[in-house]
Parts: sequence; structure tokens; C-alpha cells
Amino acid sequence: MPEILNSTYFGNPILREQAKRLTRDEILSDEVQTLIDNMYFTLKEKSLGVGLAAPQVGARIALSVLGIKPTPTRPNLEPFSTVLINPIVAETFGNREQMWEGCVSSGEGDSTLYAKVPRYKKIRLQWLDENALEHDEVLEGFVAHVAQHETDHLNGILFVDHVKDTKSYMLATEYKKLILGK
Repeated sequence: MPEILNSTYFGNPILREQAKRLTRDEILSDEVQTLIDNMYFTLKEKSLGVGLAAPQVGARIALSVLGIKPTPTRPNLEPFSTVLINPIVAETFGNREQMWEGCVSSGEGDSTLYAKVPRYKKIRLQWLDENALEHDEVLEGFVAHVAQHETDHLNGILFVDHVKDTKSYMLATEYKKLILGK
């Protein structure tokens, strides 16, 4: 039975470390496979959003899970679920655009921090999945945005490092009222 993992928060040094890249054998190990299951379970059960990186649950490895699905605030999202292991943004296209972003490592629920973050709308990402299979795909829109956020986590970079408009910082309670109109 999968278990809910504990979160790490801004200030924890693990979030600023370069995560360890995994070998094929490490990816296929029972330990990493269990971690993947637990990360997906944690993402779903705690309603943590659309992605979770291993450092956010205390593991120093280059692994993230994405679980994008339509929500009341984003009803038009196409479902997209994958495991990103050792991801590399191999190419970017166009200019960066500001999008609202939050992070469960900045707080949970109404205390989650949000801000506008410039990200590329289209990227080419290379990664391994949970079966150690190689992927090299062009990702666009919200999926590209989330993939960049999660890849940053594996390189010790937090979304606050990218914020240009510091006046856009707000907690989830204000974000819901002012931006989402709820």
C-alpha cells in the first residue's frame, strides 16, 4: 500500500542541492519504484497540485512525477502524467511568458506562495521514465511550464529565483480571490 510522504519546505537545504542522476539499474530498483508510487500517491491524496519532485519529499535524486488533470480553476487542461528522471531542457522556443506559479514547498493550502514566473511556452525535454526508457519530446503550454518547474527543483532552483515582478507575490487565499475570482 502506498504511503503519504512528508514535504520539505523553503529553507530546507535539500531544495537547493543538485539532485543525483540515476542509472538504469537504480531506476528499476524496488526502492525507486516504491518512491515513484509513493510520490504519485502523495500528489493525489494531499491534492498538492500537478507535480512533485523527489527533493520535495526528502529524496536527493533527479526524479519528478507529473500528474496534470483538469480542475475547477483549469477545466480545459489535457491530462498528462509521466515520471521525469534525469530531465534536461534540451531546447527552448520563443520568448518566456509570465504565468502564475505556486509551489508546495513554499507552504500548503491557503498558505501556499504564488507569483508570476517567466517560463518558455515550448521546450524540448529529454528524460527517462520509470522503466528507464528514453524520451525526447517537444512539450508546450502548461505541460512545458510544469516540466520546467519540476526540472528546476532537481537542479536546486526554486520558482522564486525566476520571479521578476516581485509585486506579484501573494498567498493562495489572495490568489484565489484576486486572480481566480473565487
